Amino acid sequence: MSKSDINSLMEKTEAWITPELERVFDSDLNDDITVKAASYSLFAGGKRLRPMMMRLTSQMLGIGDEIDSDVKYFAATLEMIHTYSLIHDDLPAMDNDEMRRGKPTCHMVYGEGIATLAGDLLLNSAMERLFLISEKNPGYIYAASAMAANAGIYGMIGGQSIDISSTEKEIPIERLIELQEKKTGALIEASVVTPYYLFKKLTREESTVDKTAIELRKLASHIGLAFQIRDDILDVISDSSVLGKSTGKDERDSKATFVTLLSLEGAESRLSEEINCAKSILSNFKDKGYNTTDYETLIDYLENRNK
Repeated sequence: MSKSDINSLMEKTEAWITPELERVFDSDLNDDITVKAASYSLFAGGKRLRPMMMRLTSQMLGIGDEIDSDVKYFAATLEMIHTYSLIHDDLPAMDNDEMRRGKPTCHMVYGEGIATLAGDLLLNSAMERLFLISEKNPGYIYAASAMAANAGIYGMIGGQSIDISSTEKEIPIERLIELQEKKTGALIEASVVTPYYLFKKLTREESTVDKTAIELRKLASHIGLAFQIRDDILDVISDSSVLGKSTGKDERDSKATFVTLLSLEGAESRLSEEINCAKSILSNFKDKGYNTTDYETLIDYLENRNK
């Protein structure tokens, strides 16, 4: 993979998702301070990996043209949920970070109160969007409810709960994996699987037995763990000027990570395992005639990224 390949994917994703993100808030709300704060974080940069995975799944399975506008709608909604989580994670009561994506965090610019409201606004608006599109297309109800669940106590919030309650405590690797599969992996699962849910209009029961849905969730699980392991490694070996956010904070906050539990060498070994599993699943999709080239580019990037 060349650096230009992943940069090209990021540029295409940004061009694809930005117009939808710009429609999130009505123009008559532009002067509201909470909307300004939410928009500040929503457009603060970032790699847009979750919208990218939405787009890649659609393209790989050949479903993009049929429901592209709806996939884009869900991708923007998921990006809103992701951004809300970052705003709240950065607050002094949580991770107490002053920099995100190379810029001052939302609470550093707008204050803790408005930043809290900005996160609340993004989450609430995301849920409103999920209800709205499900009213228009009842076949999307499970996709919408699954995305909401991925953000809740059985997903991202549940992982964050484990994370906070585990601070300054020794936890086994199994608990750390559970933590990260929820905190990081749940929204990645939503990214990878949602386009297929939309295309097939799956119900909850159908999603548990559909072979393609099962394989996509497995792919998402390996991508999620690989992403987090690499993040833990970068927290040790990188610096904030490159990473765009604070480094060394895991050690500062006495948090269990794949590096602290497995050592740097062990974390790198586990990263390779997760990457190989993801590549194996993509190989199976390729054998079925699907074009996995862009997904392979993303996987290579996740393994070797430096920020």
